[in-house]
Amino acid sequence: MTDQADIWEKELAEVKARMAPTGVTTLEDVRKLSGIEFFRGIFAGKFPSVPMGKLMGFFPLEVEAGRMVFQGTPGPEHLNPMGSVHGGYVATLLDSALGCAVHSTLPAGRAFTTLELKVNMIRALSAKTGPVRAEGKVVHVGRQTGIAEGRVTDSAGRLLAWGSTTCLIFDLPA
Repeated sequence: MTDQADIWEKELAEVKARMAPTGVTTLEDVRKLSGIEFFRGIFAGKFPSVPMGKLMGFFPLEVEAGRMVFQGTPGPEHLNPMGSVHGGYVATLLDSALGCAVHSTLPAGRAFTTLELKVNMIRALSAKTGPVRAEGKVVHVGRQTGIAEGRVTDSAGRLLAWGSTTCLIFDLPA
């Protein structure tokens, strides 16, 4: 690994050390918090970390209102039959960063779901790529829809994929 990859892995280990085991937060707890408050609770270990992240091997790394970063390291378990990382890994990583960027802007009692996801693969990933980061940034959030765009890069700063999403925004049920 490169020096930058080592730094990335160390940063992720520090974040993961503060996080709770994976699980699902109750709807009652989610309903009470704004999106940014919810994510800060996950980062502080007050709420369970994300089950999908455990399954796919990526984790939230940074959050601020309108921006979310996830990091993962693709391995042999993410390969397609041709030996490169399956496109679904990159798509899921982007979907998480983009959707959470939108969610981070929402007030208490509001949530989102992905309506559309567009991903452009720029470079192939392999089990030797090392750590990658997906950064999602909000473009627009309105009453019913949110739009975000994002990038997946490696530790050398190379663009691996670009994507965008449109999310449906709705009130959480009582």
